[in-house]
Amino acid sequence: MVEAMSLSATYTARRDQMFPTLSPDEIARIRRFGEAAAFEAGARIVRAGDIAPGLIVIVSGKIEISQDDGSDRHETIVVHGPGSFAGELAQLSERPSLVSAEAIEPVDAFVIPSRRLRDLMVQEATLGERVMRALILRRVGLLESAGSGPIIIGRQNDGNVVRLQGFLTRCGHPHRVLDADADPCARCLVERFHVDPHHLPIVLCPDGRLLLNPGERELARCIGLVKAIDETKLYDVAIIGAGPAGLAAAVYAASEGLSVIVLDCRAFGGQAGASARIENYLGFPTGISGLALMARAYTQAQKFGVEMVIPNEAEHLSLAATDDGQQFRLRTEADETVHAQAVIIASGARYRRLDVANLTQFEGASVHYWASPIEARLCAGQEVALVGAGNSAGQAAVYLASQVKTVWLLVRGVGLEASMSRYLIERIEAQPNIKVLPETTVTGLDGQGEALESIRWRNRQGEEGMCPIRHLFLFIGADPNTDWLAGSDIALDEKGFIRTGAAAGHERHPLETSRSGVFAIGDVRSGSVKRVSAAVGEGAQVVAALHACLAGRRRQPRVPQSMRMT
Repeated sequence: MVEAMSLSATYTARRDQMFPTLSPDEIARIRRFGEAAAFEAGARIVRAGDIAPGLIVIVSGKIEISQDDGSDRHETIVVHGPGSFAGELAQLSERPSLVSAEAIEPVDAFVIPSRRLRDLMVQEATLGERVMRALILRRVGLLESAGSGPIIIGRQNDGNVVRLQGFLTRCGHPHRVLDADADPCARCLVERFHVDPHHLPIVLCPDGRLLLNPGERELARCIGLVKAIDETKLYDVAIIGAGPAGLAAAVYAASEGLSVIVLDCRAFGGQAGASARIENYLGFPTGISGLALMARAYTQAQKFGVEMVIPNEAEHLSLAATDDGQQFRLRTEADETVHAQAVIIASGARYRRLDVANLTQFEGASVHYWASPIEARLCAGQEVALVGAGNSAGQAAVYLASQVKTVWLLVRGVGLEASMSRYLIERIEAQPNIKVLPETTVTGLDGQGEALESIRWRNRQGEEGMCPIRHLFLFIGADPNTDWLAGSDIALDEKGFIRTGAAAGHERHPLETSRSGVFAIGDVRSGSVKRVSAAVGEGAQVVAALHACLAGRRRQPRVPQSMRMT
């Protein structure tokens, strides 16, 4: 194996783990999972944007791995030799390849398809761990090098550029962002495709397709993040929501042999995925970013064969009678149907919005609902305002304080003690550039177009003020994401959260809803503890109830034709 260039810190620091060489004995052990293959010199084995055949284990010969991003850019990442294997995380779930592979001399190899790659992970635990670590590190290297995946071309600070960049970042998908006004390559691409500047941003996908200011779902389908749902398959369980609760349930259910499909309307991770740093989660004494924690869970779920359909929003839940009993049907925004024997609702909550008339005007470019490095770069060195008093607000304030001149923390209550963990309060008090304004609310926003110029506020004493602020962060809680359950006979409390256990009916499992076979976990459940650890715990706990539910359904007699209902 010869490394052609150093693309990132990870490629340099962890090269041996990223590109391990398997011994003859290890190759013999994993050969049973693959199928023999041979490639002539010069053969294009896979092109970026196409589905790869699987993990390619090289017995003899050499394969060049390169980055091709849909433009004229071509960079060699590595040259694999005997004992090496070609592939990264995309091969774990039959997603389009992020890199190209070409045989530079005759190659004798065997190919392990995705379904058998997952078998390798389970049946050869030690060797599977080495392979999985390499796949993860290769994805990290691609993310750091920003040389693979789609290219977003638009103007700096454009709200739609921020939106698309944020979506791909939350999905853990490599991409590049080029400034249409300052980058020569961007201007060249705009001219080549004859794009009117008013149509920016555009996205150039690895397969050469061009999208004009696409929505997240359109972009996801173009780059292969979302596959069509198999409407003929009956899953053991469908999970709605890929936050901590949903991913935990998926991992535990799939690891115990259940067939699992997960849907989410946005990206994996939920609100936890937007946390700059989580420091009170068991097992991470130095803390971990929410995105990193959720990315591990997402990869872990795929390792056990969970089918991820993200983004794809569930729009309606119904129960249907069949020849074999009953099953649930989930209709999605893509007009597809998921059939499942049981359903776990982990749809979480939607970010609450300020009651300000022109808020929508500034969302995306100037008003933000999470604080990631993307938003931090937009407001580096500036003064920003942040509204909220919970742990998420505290984490965001501390993170932004390291990037900006001043953080004005507007709190509706008398202080932070009632709603924020003590360690965060102490950290905020220790930051000289975080200014807390208690009993204060935002009353107005002023600016031109998408650009916010100032905010107006009022405190409880009636004093009004104005701050020249260009970026406003909102962490003011969330409302339950349950509107889509209208007409499904799922009982909700007065605030719209899902009732479970005794509150949902007699002799119910604590996590079961008013409809048998449907469970609710995480933030969407009435009375839940709004913490990542609690959500993960409920995700694990619900699987035991799920097994009992499925066992009962398998014992049910067929429903007579005359009694069937939809």
